[in-house]
Parts: sequence; structure tokens; C-alpha cells
Amino acid sequence: MTRRSCTIYVVGITCAVLLAVGIGLLAGQVFRTLMNNRLKKEIVLVEGSRVFDSWKKPPPPVYMQFYFFNMTNPKEFLAGAKPEVKQIGPYTYREYRYKDNVSMVANGKMVSAYNTKSFVFLREKSVGDPAEDNITTVNIPAWAVMNNVKGSFWKASMVSIWMNSLKSDLFTTRTVDELLWGYKDPLLVRVAGTKPEVETVFGLMYKKNGSNNGEFIYHTGEQNYMDYGRIETWKGQRELTFWRSNYSNSIVGSDGSAFHPLLDKDERIHIFTPDLCRTIYMEFEKDVEVKGIPAYRFTPPPSVLASKEENPDNEGFCVTPNECLGTGVLKVSPCRKGAPVVASFPHFYLADNKYVAAIEGLSPERTHHQTFLDLNPTTGVIVRAHKRAQVNILMQRIPGFPNTRSLNETVFPVMFLNESVEIDDASSERLKKLLLISNLVSNFPLVIVGLGVILLMVFVILLCRARKQKNEVKRIVFTKPLYASSAEDDTAYSPVNDKEKEDPQNGTYIGLTPKANVEA
Repeated sequence: MTRRSCTIYVVGITCAVLLAVGIGLLAGQVFRTLMNNRLKKEIVLVEGSRVFDSWKKPPPPVYMQFYFFNMTNPKEFLAGAKPEVKQIGPYTYREYRYKDNVSMVANGKMVSAYNTKSFVFLREKSVGDPAEDNITTVNIPAWAVMNNVKGSFWKASMVSIWMNSLKSDLFTTRTVDELLWGYKDPLLVRVAGTKPEVETVFGLMYKKNGSNNGEFIYHTGEQNYMDYGRIETWKGQRELTFWRSNYSNSIVGSDGSAFHPLLDKDERIHIFTPDLCRTIYMEFEKDVEVKGIPAYRFTPPPSVLASKEENPDNEGFCVTPNECLGTGVLKVSPCRKGAPVVASFPHFYLADNKYVAAIEGLSPERTHHQTFLDLNPTTGVIVRAHKRAQVNILMQRIPGFPNTRSLNETVFPVMFLNESVEIDDASSERLKKLLLISNLVSNFPLVIVGLGVILLMVFVILLCRARKQKNEVKRIVFTKPLYASSAEDDTAYSPVNDKEKEDPQNGTYIGLTPKANVEA
């Protein structure tokens, strides 16, 4: 066997082995499974894990923006005209969040923590000074008190007298600082004289700066990676007590700060939101990319805040069977001490058109008013997010209060917030390196198959060259040259004598003599 033949055999065998091994590894998803198992072990909420420190204190900066709806015609509205509002904002705050009092519980299978938030005003990212800018809006304390006493003629009459004496109207003008962080309301002070448990200070973000919203207990994800960051209890409860059905009271999913790795486009992302007093869900919308990192965008579908007619599961969110609002709004008074607070998306995005048409100055837009999460599907890391929600007050005619006599039921917008985050550059670079390693390991069988294909091409070329050279040798041996003479026709083999001579040493020999001319 020649050296060339050996080379061909070696290349052929190596090619076959590489292709067989590579295709086998691809079909069995061996390396991808190994990498996924590695991620499942790394992404857990335990001390020393890859994500634990960043979970306790997220590095990306979070911004909270507040936009207010300034009422421009309060007197005309109370006389029966259509209300007109003008959006003013943003007033931007840097939000610092961290997990406080973190401790392992349930023999290390779960972790307990408090979500603490604090806010610092950023003048360069805001439209004005919150200490000086005035906003005319709904007098929320007055409406809360009126709603609490409706149904009782004597209490309603007493509160009406107080409001007149204190000049507490249905609308009020306050600074942004007062509306957000609190002011002492004269009507609440009067009510607190008879009910000491009533808080005399009101603010949309009152007691939310430097505070937390109760103890959460989370699953670590060690037993099942799908449980990573999932809430077990909130304030010691496995379910809420505000609503009228088990589905509505359920506490499901995470708190919005952590999501399990290896996300699928077909799954629903559940998030429990204490501010909304309920769990919401999100569904896959589209593929996006943030700073070179691939992500799935999840967003709440219209069914989340749909009416009970459109989504029967939402019937449990009706305060009473007769107090059910339409699509796109949620009355959260059960968890707001009876105040007629209504939650929605900004500018009534995804809500019934009647809510938008009732207020002059609203224009819902998907780009500016949609809530979404951009999650890297491999790690579950949040690469970008916008949480947008609007606070409204349900205004309607209340017996015992003459100044509400001309009002029709109106969901009046007060303000909306935009809580946003985008992965920082340092974190994005670390994540990209991790994804690169993951892709290289997961796709290593493709490298093997690629080498096998290259060797297959080399093998085919060697075979073709070998066959071509073999054909050339056969042509030289078996084909008569064009320049050959006819000497063989003129030469004959014949004995020198009639009797062949024998050489005692060399044996018999013959001699060559010219061929006799036949004609001669």
C-alpha cells in the first residue's frame, strides 16, 4: 500500500468519525444540556452564587419619572363641562433599591428579604422644581372621606359641613412635592379628631422614600430552576384578602426583580405588584436587542385589565357585583382604605375608548405608555424594562354632598409614573462574555461537524486525484505510442541452427534474424 493510499484511508476514516460524533452530539443536545445544567446551578439565590450579590443590590441605575395631569377648567367641569387636562412632567428621581435583612429560611431552601427603596431628585432630568411647580388636581383626601361616609346621611351631612367650613373643595392646588411626598390635610386632621387611626398626612408617595412594602420570602431555585425568585409569601400570606375570588387573591410569580433562566416564548411571566394589590401576567411580544444582548420582550396583554365580560377570570376584581368598571381600569379601593382609587395604564392605554373620550387632553400611545420587560432568555436577566402605571380617582354623584350633584361617573387621571431601568455597560459586557461562552460550548458539536465536512471535501479531492492518476498509468501501459516504428514486424524469433544450441551455463538461447521476405 502506497503512502498516498494510506493518506486517503486516514482522511476518510477521520471524516466519518467526526461527522458521526458531531451529528450524534447535535441530535442528543449533549453540550447544550451540559451548559443549561451549569446555568441552573449558578443562577440560584444562595450565598456565593453568581447572581446573589446583584440580586441584593442591583447595579443598573433605576429612574422613576412622575407626570401630572393639571386640571385647567375645574369650575366649568363642576358646572357640567368636559374636563380638560394638560400633562406636566417628567419629574425624575434616581431610585436606589436593595434587599434588606436578607436571611436564609426553611433550611436554606428559601430566602427572606425586604425590598427597600429611596429616591433622589434629579433636576437635570426634570421639567421644573417640584418644590415650586403647582398642580391643580382632584382633592383625593376629600373624595376618600366622602366615599367612606356615603350611605350614612348623618355622617355625610357632618363631613359636608366640615368641608364648607375648611373650604375643602373637590379640586385642590398643591406643589409637586406636596402631592408626592405628603402634606397635612385640614379635613383629615378634623376626621382624625374622631378617628385617631386616620392618617392626617396625604401624599401619593408618602412613607415610600426609604421604606419597604413588607417581608417577602422567595424560592432560591436550587430544587427547581423554574422557581428561581418565585414568591412563597408576602407579609406572611400565601394569598391576598382584598378580592372576591381565589384567582384574584393569588400571589404568583416573582416581584419583578428576578426571573428564571432558559425562558420560553410560549410561557407567561407572572409578577406580583403590591402597588396594584394583585398579580399581573405578561406574554411574549417580539425579539429585541439591547446593547448587543438578545432579549425577549414581554408585555401585559389587554386581557390583564379586561372587563369581566371579555375575561371572566377578572370578575373577582369587582369590588361588589355592581361595582365593575370596564376594560383597562381596575378599582383598587379595597387595598387603599376605601379611597376611590382606580389603576390603569397611562392615558388609559388598552382601555375602553370612553375613558379617553371623557377627558380632553389624553392621547394613548404604545411607544410612551406601554409596560414591558426585555429579558435575556438564556439567563433571565433584565436588560431593559419600563413599568408604567396611572393613578386615577373615580368621581361620581354622592348623596349628601350637593357640590357633586352635577357630576357623572368619571375616572379622572391624577398622575402616571414611569419606572425604568437599562442594563449598565459593565454588566452588559459581563453578560455578553457569559453568553459567548454559553454559545461556544452549546455549539461545539457544530465545530466538529464543520471539521468533518472540511475533511470530507479533502477526501473527495484526494479520491478524484488518485483516480485520475490511475487512469493516466493505464493509458501509458496499454496505449500504443504514436511515434512507434514497425521494427517488430520486421523481426522474427528463430533458432540459429536447426537444432537449438544449449549453453551449459546459460541454458538454451535463441537468436534474432531478419524476417524472411514471404514473397522471396
